[in-house]
Amino acid sequence: MALADLPDFLTVEEAAEVLRLGRSRAYELTKRWRETGGTEGIPVVQLGRQLRVPKTWILRQLDISDAA
Repeated sequence: MALADLPDFLTVEEAAEVLRLGRSRAYELTKRWRETGGTEGIPVVQLGRQLRVPKTWILRQLDISDAA
């Protein structure tokens, strides 16, 4: 699947796959983001009990525009 075809918000597992991280490490980094008020880690949006990672953040980290 091309990066541009990804949904606007990914599960932590999907984001980990794109970033080539292990599942546990990705969850660690989302926890760090929540604990530091967004200064470190992987940003997440919490929807009920579910966590989602914004695709725009992933694209910025990979330095790829939405047109890719």
